[in-house]
Amino acid sequence: MSPFPTTHLPPSDPAPIDYLDRLPDPLLLHILNYISDIKSLGRCSAVSRRFRLLAPLVSSVLIRVDCIISDDNPDPPSSSSSAAAVSLPNAANKPSIFFVRFPLFSSLLRSFVSHILLKPLQSLGFLSSLPRRIPGSPSLSADSNTSAASSSVTHHSPVQVLKNFSDLRSLRIDLPSGELSLNDSSSSSDTSSSSSTLLRWRAHFGSSLDRCLILAAASHAKSLNTGLAGSGGESATVDNGTIPDSFYTNGGLKLRVVWTISSLIAASARHYLLQPIIAEHPTLESLVLTDADGQGVLRMDREQLEELRTKPLSASSASKRTMVPALSMRLWYAPILELSSGVVLKGATLVAIRPSGGEKKELGLGWIEEAFDGEGEEGDWMYAEAVRMLVKRRTYCLEMNSF
Repeated sequence: MSPFPTTHLPPSDPAPIDYLDRLPDPLLLHILNYISDIKSLGRCSAVSRRFRLLAPLVSSVLIRVDCIISDDNPDPPSSSSSAAAVSLPNAANKPSIFFVRFPLFSSLLRSFVSHILLKPLQSLGFLSSLPRRIPGSPSLSADSNTSAASSSVTHHSPVQVLKNFSDLRSLRIDLPSGELSLNDSSSSSDTSSSSSTLLRWRAHFGSSLDRCLILAAASHAKSLNTGLAGSGGESATVDNGTIPDSFYTNGGLKLRVVWTISSLIAASARHYLLQPIIAEHPTLESLVLTDADGQGVLRMDREQLEELRTKPLSASSASKRTMVPALSMRLWYAPILELSSGVVLKGATLVAIRPSGGEKKELGLGWIEEAFDGEGEEGDWMYAEAVRMLVKRRTYCLEMNSF
């Protein structure tokens, strides 16, 4: 028998199990791909060394731009400034400036869109500063510098934020608002004071414009069953399926030319800004640049992205936009268009645009009728219905020179 007393110690608690650490890297990467939002990925990168190295390997990314800064105001707002306080320059909010001759379009572009700057959370500093990791290299939990980001909020462009993503395949960028504000276009007699102007465009680009669809209306509002046809302007004209003579004399045609040119300028300016991102990410297969208002959506698929990489882009460096080629356009018009939801479009106009000549293959009407289908964006079902109704009406053909 031992002369020393025996001490009985309570059994020690087992070490806690980190179930997240047991997940393999491919599964974690699959989960991060569902997150996609760049700010959320920035937060994830601050969780651990492992997450910091995994975040830049995702293949699908969403960037929500907080502010747009023009060449006229190149200094980003201070960290104490609200992103909402940084709006588009004044020229973007004055549609009357679009009533100018072609030589002034370059100055217009410089004034309303140039550099897109992102104001992410502090944790995004991780994504823009960490070194690239080669897929397949050993141990994602290797030692790395995990120092905290700077306490001040910094601004990064999408190019800077994405520079360390090595396998980017799908990218969506959301602007804070559309470039065009047309609610002041009261010079035309078909504008309603009680409802807003409608303007939506959808464009596809390769190295240049492939196709663009513009849906617009002088006003849109819920029907009050009060006989909108007698409210004046274009809506007072009897609808016999053709464009009335008053359309040419009261500024209706001029207004639609302005809408068309303005939309094409906005689309070509967005396309021009995407060049650095496309050049730095050869794995990119799908790119969408839209805005919170849903005003315009620019899309590029795999073939169009490859076309831009292999074929020189025709750009106007002075106006910082892609040159718009000579165009063939089809126009449909309805003085009043009442949708199944009860929304009434006054002066509804649909413009389908394609480059003229034989360079692009004929697509028929399918791309027009499907332009607003299946995107899941608010209100697109209403616009899709309007498109299907308009294409059944008489078609008018127009031509436009390159600019």
